Amino acid sequence: MSFRLYDTAASEVRDFVPVVPGKVGIYHCGLTVQGPPHVGHIRKEVVFDVLRRWLEHSGYEVTIVANVTDIEDKILAKSAEAGRPWWAWAYENERALDAAYEVLGCLPATYQPRATGHVPEMVELIDMLIERGHAYVAGDGSGDVYFDVRSWPSYGELSGQKIDEMEPAADADPRGKRDPRDFALWKGFKPEEPRTASWPTTYGRGRPGWHLECSAMAAKYLGSEFDIHGGGIDLRFPHHENELAQSRAAGQPFARYWMHNALVTTSGEKMSKSLGNSLLVSEVVRRVRPVELRYYLVAPHYRSHAEFSEEALAEAAAAYRRLEGFVLRASEAVADVDPDVDVPETFRRAMDDDLAVPQAMAVVFESVREGNRMLSAGESAGLRETLASVRAMLGVFGMDPLAEPWVGLDSVGSSGDRLRGVVDALVHALLEQRQAARENKDFATADALRDRLKAAGITVEDRHDGARWDLTEPDDVRRN
Repeated sequence: MSFRLYDTAASEVRDFVPVVPGKVGIYHCGLTVQGPPHVGHIRKEVVFDVLRRWLEHSGYEVTIVANVTDIEDKILAKSAEAGRPWWAWAYENERALDAAYEVLGCLPATYQPRATGHVPEMVELIDMLIERGHAYVAGDGSGDVYFDVRSWPSYGELSGQKIDEMEPAADADPRGKRDPRDFALWKGFKPEEPRTASWPTTYGRGRPGWHLECSAMAAKYLGSEFDIHGGGIDLRFPHHENELAQSRAAGQPFARYWMHNALVTTSGEKMSKSLGNSLLVSEVVRRVRPVELRYYLVAPHYRSHAEFSEEALAEAAAAYRRLEGFVLRASEAVADVDPDVDVPETFRRAMDDDLAVPQAMAVVFESVREGNRMLSAGESAGLRETLASVRAMLGVFGMDPLAEPWVGLDSVGSSGDRLRGVVDALVHALLEQRQAARENKDFATADALRDRLKAAGITVEDRHDGARWDLTEPDDVRRN
């Protein structure tokens, strides 16, 4: 069976046929960097990371573009409240977003464009829409430019709505619009806003509308027609609906498939900053290991909502540790196992069926059960093959315990912090012995203890308030 994907626009699972055989272009909407990312935001990143890994495992060459919205109403409002320049505020939160990607083991995008770096492309798109009769400059002198939704009969095709049944957004400014449902392509400069948050155009100074940004960036890097566009289901309307309308009205075929993941909820509500129930990724990974948070986000089907709770996190952590425990034990029994193997056919069928991760994960657990039986029976030949297969499947999910970034101190056992505490206690015991030897002028013993620590990859710094230790950098260990 070839790969099949649920297309939101068609409301059905479709055979995946890329624009260019053997290659896949993906655009997914990145965060509006008004604040640091919470768990709800980062689910989308993990979902598309698994999609990418599966397509690459299946032999496709994948180009993935994930933008950063670094100019938008909420960024201006939040930065003003904080008394910070909007650009500094946006960049600080962009760095927090990158840190969340990294800590959860997401592969970096092929490119991560910023909206502020693509204003010329956006202005070009507006000019094209005006020329084709699908956009107009507001007649009130504001400098605003709007997309005329009634000029595009297909408007509403992605969300399945009809124009006459749509309600304008409650916070939409109706001034200068021909129809209250028209949406902004360009927002004229307002004196109360920072002048640095505006660019000169023939319509007057201003800044781009949110929806326009993604259309311009997707077309620049992936072409006028590309394979998959996606994001959280909350973006389907109006953001993705508006992207689709303006891009096609400009003569671009745009995305062949629309992929949307469901939300992370708390007490049945969407996790969001406005509800006050957000949980920052940087805080959650203090309570559970990042790989365990990743397991929690990966395990449900991407189109199923995930209810967030400490109990759900604990269950995810326990489930992952069962998989991890087998990999670590089996790796001690059969060394040098290469995980670069094909996955079982049952796993492949599940992943090819719209990324059916729950069914694919069941294959992993069944393989682990069989592997544990082999461990108990001492069947090393079959164990090697099973271990390679389990690691290959976990690699598709980005959760192989023996692959980067999980391999090492902070990924082994139930808690990296707890393990470091144990190591700290053992090292301090040796340091106390060394200090006692020095006080007794037994320098030979003191030097021998220091050499033992150094050989173990630990450097010791003698200070006036006592000795301090740290891990030796890998290059230093090799030189010594």
